[in-house]
Amino acid sequence: MNRVHKIKGFNLAIAVMFGIVFASGSYAQATAETNDAGTKAQATLEDILLNDFENSEDWRAFATSPLGDTRIKKVVQQGPIEDVFNPAELSAEEKERFKPGVNHVLGVKSFFKDRGFDRVEARPPHEYVIKGTGRQLSVWALGRNYRHTLYVKLRDYKGNIHKLRLGRLDYLGWRKLTVTIPGWLPQSTRYSLLDKNLHFVSLFVESDVHEAGGDFYFYVDDLRIKADKTEMMYPGSLIKDTW
Repeated sequence: MNRVHKIKGFNLAIAVMFGIVFASGSYAQATAETNDAGTKAQATLEDILLNDFENSEDWRAFATSPLGDTRIKKVVQQGPIEDVFNPAELSAEEKERFKPGVNHVLGVKSFFKDRGFDRVEARPPHEYVIKGTGRQLSVWALGRNYRHTLYVKLRDYKGNIHKLRLGRLDYLGWRKLTVTIPGWLPQSTRYSLLDKNLHFVSLFVESDVHEAGGDFYFYVDDLRIKADKTEMMYPGSLIKDTW
């Protein structure tokens, strides 16, 4: 009986070992497939530059307060890049693009009187059409340690306006502010060839109820959006239905 039990135990040990090896192989394959799918999903996202503000003279600023002076100005970046940006936060491409004395940023000047109510909005001469499905929008913003909040205004393909919060400007220096475009915001690649997709409308700042009124300045640079164009690419998609 002991010998029979030993043989059974040996067979069971071999079965368990093969089971572990098989399970490990299946897990490794599943992990590889998951990573591959994630890599493919990331590869389909296209980084689209909406505006680098090198030619931003045609932007306009509008304020709710009738007081003060509201206008835009294209400003040259001043100072060594180490004094302007944190090099650790910059990619190699951004270090090349944000050269002092060459790079321009968009400045907006306004006046806030009614705390928590007044706002200033900066708009391009026309709305930017986002090709594909927008996933994330980002902009570099210069903070002056005011608690006012920066937003982006988007128009969906149905014509409805949505405002998304980029973040407060309660810091000193430049910071890259990003917002993920939520899934509930209607986007349709079905009509993308007819330019009936998501539109960028404007950037705007809402005054904070705890901040004193008066002149207010803010600066932005390098407005970008990440968009998924997977559903736009199919045989015959290069023929435009616009004739």
